[in-house]
This record gives sequence, C-alpha cells and structure tokens, in this order.
Amino acid sequence: MLQKLNTIYKEFPEKFWVVVGVSFIDRVGGTLLFPFFSLYLTQKFNVGMTQAGVILGIFAVSGLVGGMIGGALTDKFGRKKLIIFGLVFSALSTLTLGLVNDFNLLYPLAILIGLLSDMAFPAHQAMIADMLNEKQRTEGFGILRVVANIAWLIGPMIGGFIADHSFFLLFIIDASVSTFVAILFFFLIPETKPESTEEQKSESILKTFTGYFTVLKDFGFLFFIIAGILMNLVYTQMYNSLSVFLRDTHGTPPSVYGFLMAVSAITVIIFQFWVTRRIKSKKPFLLMASGAVFYLIGFGMFGFVGAVWLFALAIMIITIGEMIIMPTQQALAANFASEDMRGRYMAAFGLAWMIPQTIGPSVAGVILDNYNPYSLWYIGAFVCFFAIIGYLLLQKKYGHQDRFAPASVVAEKAEQAELEALEKLGEINEENELNQIA
Repeated sequence: MLQKLNTIYKEFPEKFWVVVGVSFIDRVGGTLLFPFFSLYLTQKFNVGMTQAGVILGIFAVSGLVGGMIGGALTDKFGRKKLIIFGLVFSALSTLTLGLVNDFNLLYPLAILIGLLSDMAFPAHQAMIADMLNEKQRTEGFGILRVVANIAWLIGPMIGGFIADHSFFLLFIIDASVSTFVAILFFFLIPETKPESTEEQKSESILKTFTGYFTVLKDFGFLFFIIAGILMNLVYTQMYNSLSVFLRDTHGTPPSVYGFLMAVSAITVIIFQFWVTRRIKSKKPFLLMASGAVFYLIGFGMFGFVGAVWLFALAIMIITIGEMIIMPTQQALAANFASEDMRGRYMAAFGLAWMIPQTIGPSVAGVILDNYNPYSLWYIGAFVCFFAIIGYLLLQKKYGHQDRFAPASVVAEKAEQAELEALEKLGEINEENELNQIA
C-alpha cells in the first residue's frame, strides 16, 4: 500500500500536493458547518424547510452570478488572487451569519455573501486543470475527492456533536479555518495561470466577459451542463434536505446524519483510488451514465426504507456513483475548454451545481412541508433517469472525439505520436548522414 501511494505521489507535480494539503484543511472547516446549516436555520429561527430552502436558493443564485464574474476575472488576472479573496470574505461572512438574530436579515446577506464568496470557485477548478495534463486530470480530481472525504469523515462527526450543544461555535471554527487557509495560500501556492499573449494582455475587461458568448455557442458543453443539472438536483438533496427529512420523518438526531456522512466519507477513502484507476480506460460519458444509475437506486431507496442500516446502505450506493461521477465530470468540463478560456468554462460548469442549489432546496422544502415526504425521493429517481439518457446521447454524439477519450487512450496516442516523431527524426538524421557521405 505504501509503495502504491509513493508511486501515485511521484506521478503528480509537487505544487499539486501542496494544493491538496491546503484544500484538506479548508474542507475540514467547511464540513463542520455546511451539512448542518439547514438544521441551524430551521431550529434557530423556527421556520420550515420551505423558508430555509429560499435562503439556500438565494445563496445559490447570487453565487451563480459571482461565479460567472469570477470566471472572467480568473482568466484575466489569475487564480491565486481570486482564491485568497474568496477565503477572506468567506471567513467574515461566516461569522456574520452566526451572529444574525433576525431571519429577514438573511435575505440581503445571502445575496451579498453568495455573490462575493463564490467568485473564487472557477479559480479553484482552473488552478487544478492548469497543474495537470489531460491524462492526469481524472485521477487528480479523484485524489482531491479522497482528501475531501477524509475531511467529510472528520468534519460532520465532530460537527454533529458540536451542533447538539452550540451551533455558533461551528461558525467560529469555520471562519478561523478559512483565515488560516488564506494565509497558507498566500505563502505556499504559486500562480498557475498560463502566460498570456500580448493580445490577451491588452484585452479589455469587457472583451473578457464577452468570451462567455463562445461558451454559449458550444452546444455539446451546454448539453453536458443540462444533464449535470438534472443529476445534481437529486444529489444536492443529500446535503440540503436529507438531514431535515430524517429528523422530521424518522426522528433521527443530527449525530445520526453525521454518521451517514461518515459512511460516505469512509467509502470514498477506501475505494476512490481503486475506482479511479479502474475507470481510466472507460468512456467518460458512459461513466457518467453509470454513476447516475447508482444515484437513481440510492436516492430512490429513501422512499422505501426506515432503518438506520438501510439508510447507510443507500448512502454507500450513492457514494459508488459519486466516486465515478465527481472526478469524471470535472475532467470532462476541463477538456471542453481551451487553455485561455478555462476560467470561463469552469465558471459556466458551475451552472450544473448552482442551479440545483438554487431551486433544489426550495422545491424539496415545498414537498417536505406540504406533501408526502417520501415522494421527494420518488421524483429524484425519475429525474436521474433523464440524466442517464442525456449522458448516453452525449456519448453517441461526442464520444469518438480524442478530447473525450479515456485517459489511457489519450496516453497511448501521445506515446505513439512521440514514437513516430522519434522515428521520423531518426530517418532525417540517417538521410543527413548519407548526404554527408555522398
């Protein structure tokens, strides 16, 4: 095992591992609070999931706008500045949210916080894509998934017990961690933005923003986003509505939900490396479809089961799909983009997450508050079915293109091209020698 880990470590650049380590610290702070935010809103302000869902939706809408702005600024000014800005503002906004006592104040705060905090999202994605080549990206994003889930193993379990006593302490810890990570980023992480051409340097901010029209003309990428929206509408319920559903329908405390998140994290930690290595030779759009099948089964189970061990089984099934989907979709999104458009493509890819986070919690809240709560999971399974169809259509239309080929195929073609180039160089040298002899 140690030898395998050492081999994996040597395959990736050193600065990538620095980002991995810093990201782990940040994730631990975030996972202490994020899974319990819906519980915090409904408990402190005595509101239903519908109202809590509206607040979460406002965060997502403003975050979507912030992400689009951040994508353009990332391509123009670089990754590092945007990431540090996002971390510092996140610390300030987290403390503010913990101190608010009037629910109505959350509406304007959600707009401002979502707008400025999420400006850094495309910069994070673009930085990883900058550091890794095409054949490394799927596995690189898989490594980040493992690290994130180690954080999910630590964060929710600790956060669940802290939440049983004091929600405000979670806000303090999260803000402190964000500040510390901003300092680490400033001193340890180099800028990764590729060197701009003279034309790109002289490009106006307005022209940088109009580059989004190029993204909108990429039909395949837009269809990829739509399929992702459908799938993530269901997936985000695990972090927004599931804790409230389990509490109100089955009477489970926050610590049980924390346990379920730990089950997911342990599954990823144990199996993500193995899964990522096995899927490198598979067609990525078909991988997305197969992962969505696991989502369909796992989320659908919550509509039928009532025991904690069956909840854990459903989470494990969902996590299998997650281990296939997460690194694959991030690598696919990066491969759609040209180098100089990477920030804007990754910002647009954020739509696949921001739209579900915008409408998902409020729609789920309406169902949980007014209808049979089990129907939320029946509908979710149905939506996953349409996502599966979408990925199969993408495979049929774009699966033959080299940029969407499995990583192993890309590596094989690169090696073949290198061999052909060396052979050609040898023939040229041989011809030159013969000419000299002649």
